[in-house]
Amino acid sequence: MIKFYFHQTPNPMKVALYLMETGLAYELMPVDTLKGEQHTPEYRAINPNGKAPAIEDDGHRVFDSTAILMYLAEKTGKLAGKPEDRGEMLSWLMFVATGLGPFSGQSVHFRHKAPEKNPYAINRYLREAERHYEVLDKHMEGRDYLVGDTYSIADISAWGWVDKAAFVLGEAGLDNYPNLKRWFDSINTRPAIDKARNIAKDIEFKSDFDDVAARALYPQNFAKDIK
Repeated sequence: MIKFYFHQTPNPMKVALYLMETGLAYELMPVDTLKGEQHTPEYRAINPNGKAPAIEDDGHRVFDSTAILMYLAEKTGKLAGKPEDRGEMLSWLMFVATGLGPFSGQSVHFRHKAPEKNPYAINRYLREAERHYEVLDKHMEGRDYLVGDTYSIADISAWGWVDKAAFVLGEAGLDNYPNLKRWFDSINTRPAIDKARNIAKDIEFKSDFDDVAARALYPQNFAKDIK
């Protein structure tokens, strides 16, 4: 059975949605990142990068949400897309992994979490996040799915961050991206969405963003050698 190391943030939610869509058996392993549980030696043995998500499957560890989606799709054949679309699939998965996700995360950080407001950083990461949304919106014109003509891990990967558009971009959310909004609204009608959102309904994660949480999430900011 898959051990799924999870926290309710965009990247782990992608894996949660995949598991709900496919019905694969799993054991949920909560990782409270606001308490710093991602930094324990036991968890670092599973994910040396100290982030969520990660899985253990048949003695193998897999970490990073994109790697997990690819691994499970290739292993099971579920939601992997068509072989002739593999190049396109890899391209959009990497677009999310190296662009949409990181720039969205940095936009959230500098707009909502940074202790000091830095106008340059706020503008830089917000505008880049918006640019990634523009790329997706243009791509989705006349399309139902990101890759080919079937729902796949590409859609699941993008959904994880697009689900947080209002937090990333501001109150307007997807209003300026009509093609992407149409796609997102369609994905959100899938029964697996609610199941994924409720995957940890009986687990109480730390919710207050205090000094403990800040040190757990951004330990580099508190390193003694920072000048």
